[in-house]
Amino acid sequence: MNASVSAPAVRHDWSRQEILNLLALPFNDLLFQAQTVHRAHFNPNEVQVSTLCSIKTGACPEDCAYCPQSARYDTGLEKEKLMAVEKVIEEARAAKANGASRFCMGAAWRSPRGKDMPYVTKMVSEVKSLGLETCMTLGMLDENQARELADAGLDYYNHNLDTSPEYYGEIITTRTYQDRLDTLANVRSAGMKVCCGGIVGMGEEAGDRAGLLQQLANMPEHPESVPINMLVRVEGTPLEQEADLDPLDFIRTIAVARIIMPQSHVRLSAGREEMSDEMQAMAFFAGANSIFYGEKLLTTANPEANKDMQLFARLGIKPEERHVHGDDDAVEADIAASIEAAHNDKFFYNAAQ
Repeated sequence: MNASVSAPAVRHDWSRQEILNLLALPFNDLLFQAQTVHRAHFNPNEVQVSTLCSIKTGACPEDCAYCPQSARYDTGLEKEKLMAVEKVIEEARAAKANGASRFCMGAAWRSPRGKDMPYVTKMVSEVKSLGLETCMTLGMLDENQARELADAGLDYYNHNLDTSPEYYGEIITTRTYQDRLDTLANVRSAGMKVCCGGIVGMGEEAGDRAGLLQQLANMPEHPESVPINMLVRVEGTPLEQEADLDPLDFIRTIAVARIIMPQSHVRLSAGREEMSDEMQAMAFFAGANSIFYGEKLLTTANPEANKDMQLFARLGIKPEERHVHGDDDAVEADIAASIEAAHNDKFFYNAAQ
């Protein structure tokens, strides 16, 4: 945080029109405002790094129009049962060695069943013991399930709103907007941090992007993590032919999220595979300060970890330090080594690899 930049008040009463007015600002004015807010709350040259692992893939009964994991669409996705705890721990160790500070575990469920809970809580406690922050996305949670996960030590729970309340019915019909808000309330009541954002580029209007941001910013507490996803058009899903979103509208969405949720980590999430380095750099300037790191986001491609570290080195960005119990020094040493290796990769051929 830059103490010389005054921090604007954190608000929870944004009107739709105020957010639309921000989205419509001249681009340079919008980015200047977003960067100013960003510097008041964060080091502008640090980005938080997470790794996402699919612990159960496909066969989801929901009908989310963007999702290749829905059992309703033929996307050629290979279904996988719940991953063994030992395999998850192996993946978490690899993520930590590659510089991740948070390990996110996702399962394609409407909601976890009772018989699944002992396994997922075991995963949480074991990953936590490695000195990593933990996050899960398992679908809808009731109060008891949220409490079980919190008791196991889960730090964050991801549950996205996806889009505005008005456009939601165009994307999902098998669960309601209120269902999602109820799960988020259960997560908060259990004492966990909230990871909640949405997807843009699904055919929505600017008013719907404003509506999504308004829902997030007017929560009693802002989500600690706000993933802003660009639609990944997967063949076989209803949105496979959706038109491109203007990349500048994506950057505008990032910038407004930064302005109205100034203390949240805004995550540059799905869709990075199709973004140029320059577009990602612009997103960081607009206030994005978190990424998923690794070759896959659940089932869709993501820039390779080494490519991310090369971009960080070119931009002078460092992974954000996270204060979790465990051997933080070893994590930071791994991260520093990754950046140095990425920097040197530009100049040398490593015959040992």
